Amino acid sequence: MPEESREYELFINGEFVPSDAEERIDVEYPYDGSVWASVPAGTPSDVDRAVASARGAFKSEEWGGLTPSERADALHRIADVLDDYADELAELETRQNGKLIREMSSQMSGLGGWFRYYAGQCQTREGRTIPVENKNGQFHTYVREEPRGVVGAVTPWNSPLLLTTFKLAPALAAGCTFVHKPSSYTPVSALRFAELLHEEAGLPAGVYNVVTGSGSDAGDPLVTHDDVDKVAFTGSTSVGRQISAKAGEALVPASLELGGKSPNVVFPSANLDNVINGVIKGIFAATGQTCLAGSRVFVHEAVADEFIDRFVDRARDIELGDPMDSETEMGPVAFRDQWETDVSYIQTGVEEGATLSFGGEQPDDLPGECFLQPTILTDVENDMTVAQEEIFGPVASVLTFGDETEALELANESQFGLAAGVWTEDMRQAHRFANQIEAGTVWVNEYRTLSYNAPFGGYKDSGLGRENGAEGLEEYLQTKTVWVDLSGEVDDPFKLG
Repeated sequence: MPEESREYELFINGEFVPSDAEERIDVEYPYDGSVWASVPAGTPSDVDRAVASARGAFKSEEWGGLTPSERADALHRIADVLDDYADELAELETRQNGKLIREMSSQMSGLGGWFRYYAGQCQTREGRTIPVENKNGQFHTYVREEPRGVVGAVTPWNSPLLLTTFKLAPALAAGCTFVHKPSSYTPVSALRFAELLHEEAGLPAGVYNVVTGSGSDAGDPLVTHDDVDKVAFTGSTSVGRQISAKAGEALVPASLELGGKSPNVVFPSANLDNVINGVIKGIFAATGQTCLAGSRVFVHEAVADEFIDRFVDRARDIELGDPMDSETEMGPVAFRDQWETDVSYIQTGVEEGATLSFGGEQPDDLPGECFLQPTILTDVENDMTVAQEEIFGPVASVLTFGDETEALELANESQFGLAAGVWTEDMRQAHRFANQIEAGTVWVNEYRTLSYNAPFGGYKDSGLGRENGAEGLEEYLQTKTVWVDLSGEVDDPFKLG
């Protein structure tokens, strides 16, 4: 880790600029608590400057005047730069949130795929004509797709650049410009990202701006700004509700990717070797710090005892340590407040009748204050707090069921509906279950895998809208219908049509 802390500034209009605020925010390495960077605590006036920059770029010939093919070229340049700098960006991500370097390296090496996919979308989107019957069909009526304008995006700390890319790549493909407020825990990678996109990939000044700071001082002014045309947010359901309300009051469209309490459902025919790996992947590989974590594990009673024994044995062998070490299997919780939240949920679970079958403690042989053993709660009932509320930590709740009907009822008995896993070798059963479960993404005999061309988003309290795929691009476009009268007739001004 660096011995001295580096001071970063805001990135507005294609360059680093000082904030109007004197206060700064320290950035810590969760592994040992060391401070290695600081960023400005941005202000509403900083947001004003960033939005004005984005508006100017949106109207400019350098960006707003580009053809779809020219935008595609820009996205391809971004993808190439991200390929070149993937290792550096992965290290920045791990330094900020303590996630495994092996996971961050995988994420960063794949970012270019998102921009290349949406570059292709630039050149393949088409309008359409509508055969209206007004005036005996004497109209040429067609539909255009146009960019919404300036996007205000607020992103979380758990997978900062990946979740930013979910928004930025389609926004740029649509022709929008972008003002980004990253989490105050993980702001540095966004600043470096912006620098690379402008200085290395040649993005015109003002297309992508980054204002760091708190939610109240920078986030709220961004999502309520009267010159922002679209809001994109990933984070907790509680904050999402607030943002949705504010955007709705301003009549600004908002896409919201929110919390989850995703079920992993294990049927008797499942391959338990595969199941154990998948459940570990879903809840412990990212220290449970992912919205799609498979935190509710429903196991058929016929295989429950064997599953629990094997699950506990595998959890006991998970290697905790420095996330920069490629051999480490689980890193720290990202910050102390989240650690305390996780521990509080574990205590609540035990108080409500769950059994702590493994974990729940802070190891005494690791530095810092943020390590927590992978934790398994058994004898959990579906109405317990740990089975209903998002914990966002390495805590798995194991429940049992007797048949498919009960499993479906239990899995759907949740306010959330982001993702689900189904483990069975009976493909008829797999499809029946996938069709009826209330979730935006369902994996069969796999868990926690995503792609740029596969839509992602939630049912119920897990959000509004979709990211990735063609649906992700549609979030940043608006539709215009144009009617051209071919008849040459003079209308009756008092008659519609």
